[in-house]
Amino acid sequence: MDGFSKDGYLIDQNLIKRFKYRTIQACLNCCGPAAVYNIRHYLGDKTDFHTILKEMDQMFIIRVPGPTTMTVMRSYLKDHIPAMKEYSGRTEACKAACHSRAGILRYKEGNTRHFIAFIKKDKEYRFLNVYDGGEDFTDTMENFFKNHVPHRCYVSTFVIE
Repeated sequence: MDGFSKDGYLIDQNLIKRFKYRTIQACLNCCGPAAVYNIRHYLGDKTDFHTILKEMDQMFIIRVPGPTTMTVMRSYLKDHIPAMKEYSGRTEACKAACHSRAGILRYKEGNTRHFIAFIKKDKEYRFLNVYDGGEDFTDTMENFFKNHVPHRCYVSTFVIE
């Protein structure tokens, strides 16, 4: 399926046009469900992406276009991946991510709030669905924060330690 890596991770949400999320094409706003799908895939969960979209979409009281809110993300993770712990603020989020085996990071990519998944690979991390041209790459967590996470923006990470 378009948008997925050979090993089954969703790496490019821009190619996910056949599904809807929050009343519009998922390619426009599915970074939250994409990050969740990638972590569940990492954990060996066979739940398909379409099911995750539907589950998360049903958590919204009002059916209007929009991104995944932190309230929905927190609730979904509590129900489906309770081992994940949340850390907020640039310093705490980076520190927790550096000591985790996988997680979801929320930050601003350009002018847009964005959720991505990351997975520990030896001494670096694999970052999934980050930005156009960098959908799937590895780097240290410190370099990722330095190069992608702007200062003075809200940062939160959910990690599996």
